[in-house]
Amino acid sequence: MMTAINGPRDKYNAVWIIFFILGLGTLLPWNFFMTATMYFTSRLKDSADVSSANMTDNSTSEGDTRNVLESKFNNVMTLCAMVPLLIFTCLNSFIHQRIPQNWRIAGCLSVIMAVFLLTAVLVKVDMEPLPFFCLTMIKIVCINSFGAVLQGSLFGLAGMLPASYTTPIMSGQGLAGTFAAFSMICALASGSALQDSAFGYFITACVVIFLAILSYLMLPRMEFFQYYLEMNKFNQASGEENNMDLLKKANNKRGCKESNRHFCCVTDSPSEKMPVVHLTEEETRPTNSVFAIFKKIWVMALSVCFVFTITIGTFPAVTVDVKSTVAAGGVWNQYFIPVSCFLLFNVMDWAGRSLTAVCMWPGKDSVLLPIMVALRVVFVPLFMLCNVQPRQYLPVLFAHDAWYIVFIILFSFSNGYLASLCMCFGPKKVSQHEAETAGAVMAFFLSLGLALGAALSFLFRAII
Repeated sequence: MMTAINGPRDKYNAVWIIFFILGLGTLLPWNFFMTATMYFTSRLKDSADVSSANMTDNSTSEGDTRNVLESKFNNVMTLCAMVPLLIFTCLNSFIHQRIPQNWRIAGCLSVIMAVFLLTAVLVKVDMEPLPFFCLTMIKIVCINSFGAVLQGSLFGLAGMLPASYTTPIMSGQGLAGTFAAFSMICALASGSALQDSAFGYFITACVVIFLAILSYLMLPRMEFFQYYLEMNKFNQASGEENNMDLLKKANNKRGCKESNRHFCCVTDSPSEKMPVVHLTEEETRPTNSVFAIFKKIWVMALSVCFVFTITIGTFPAVTVDVKSTVAAGGVWNQYFIPVSCFLLFNVMDWAGRSLTAVCMWPGKDSVLLPIMVALRVVFVPLFMLCNVQPRQYLPVLFAHDAWYIVFIILFSFSNGYLASLCMCFGPKKVSQHEAETAGAVMAFFLSLGLALGAALSFLFRAII
């Protein structure tokens, strides 16, 4: 019998590194798109048509020199990102059993890489603002649609391995944000043109995605990965055989005879009506429905959803508008948000995700884990009471920069650690043959948390 105890070792942590690179490849594209927002909005300037439309647009505030497309870019970008992400993550929970794994992962990475190659080329091509705006939104929809399938498939794949192998995916995703934030700071420090920075961003993203494709192609060659893949197939086959054995025993007691997976029951009493039991291919499979699996992992699924609802509801919609009170108008004022908000958040989030590689406390059945997740709601009022500007309703209780930095550290670290724990534990609360589906369900609830957080962010900012 195949057991994990007798399995091969992950030599040189090669499989762990591959999953780390794949995790990096899932979020790096979107992070680079967000980082290059200034580039995209700069391409929407200086259009006579748009400027004239801006004169009649009542939604543009007085003193705001941006045109309609510039002012609406971030809102439309968020909408075009979150809606496809949620829809396709949901679809992946069902289609992953019908579309081969190779097609889903390698295919999605290839499409995302093609989109970024196109984006890099368009940096050097002059376009009118409106066509550029529409094409950019189409690319965002494509990236997040295929990225959703990629992320769900990747978590499902990791679900078949030991629980610690979800950690490199989460850690790689954390590094994606850190890398993008660091790139933004370097661009500010260098004073390079927006177009040059954007071209470098997109080419770098293409290189990383290409590296992720190569890493995935190497994965089947790893003895460690092959062992767990075969063990998953073995457990699924065993489940089918157990179902067959149970049905045979039940029908044999009733005098049934088996013939080509059909059982014909014969009784001594002609008046006794015994049903004919037909055993189809679907009926011999172990229960693998999405709803049945959700009932086993609903605590972990709702927990990861709540973690990201609170995180995205606050960051960056509220946190990005905090103003420094230490050095107004100085160099620190220029770097305050890039360093204290984006870089610090992503570094601590990455640290929290990576910590689960060595510490997984509390356990998967502990009631303390969902309690810790629920307690993160306290960060919403804490950030609202920082020096967020402009503000109309709430007072400022935590004006000093140090308060904001401490809150960001705790906020981001708890996000990375608790989210990673939930994603690791979810697939381990079900049978081995259900792990891939459980991973896909967990990815859906992660995306649902992102979408809910994006919706709540408008409310949180309006309250201030």
